Amino acid sequence: MSVEAVVFDYGGVLTTPVRDSIAAWLAADGIEPASFSRTLKTWLSRTSPDGTPIHRLETGELSVAEFDSLLAAELSTVHGGPVDPVGVLGRLFAGMRSDPAMYELADDLRALGVRVGLLSNSWGNTYPRERIDALFDPVVISGEVGLRKPLAPVYQLTLERLGLPADRVLFVDDAEPNVLGARAVGMQALLHAEAAATRAAMAALIPELASHRQE
Repeated sequence: MSVEAVVFDYGGVLTTPVRDSIAAWLAADGIEPASFSRTLKTWLSRTSPDGTPIHRLETGELSVAEFDSLLAAELSTVHGGPVDPVGVLGRLFAGMRSDPAMYELADDLRALGVRVGLLSNSWGNTYPRERIDALFDPVVISGEVGLRKPLAPVYQLTLERLGLPADRVLFVDDAEPNVLGARAVGMQALLHAEAAATRAAMAALIPELASHRQE
């Protein structure tokens, strides 16, 4: 077996697509989509030496309330008015739901003796800790360790906690920069779009998965 452990991202991999929750939030709050897209593009830039608000949120340097205020100040409503800063991130993630098929995949891997872990960039969203702590080991969340994807140190920390060489670990994420970051440190990596395709791609690397059936 060429894969001894699989490390999953959380939002957009173990959950329904984050973009769907964002779209619902924009519509419900009457936010001008272009104002959010513009801000997101700017803040996801990898070129800021001091880190953008997203980077500082992901590493725990910025509180959720502080980020809410900064984000709201950059947004406008479809009517041109201001956006209420209270609870912005909570509303942004409100429509995100667990994807049962991906949790089933993680369960199947464990049944085959493959270790499963979690590596997530936190945006202050609440994780189902009881569920993920029982299933995944290690659980590495950016805001708790002060490191974020796609930078190498967070992948290296995850590998240290697994105690495995990079080439024996498969990383699954829905964001291409994070997949590329994992490959840069020597990990195998898959770009996730939906559960069936990810399972099929994983079965090509772990043949036992193709014939495995849960009871």
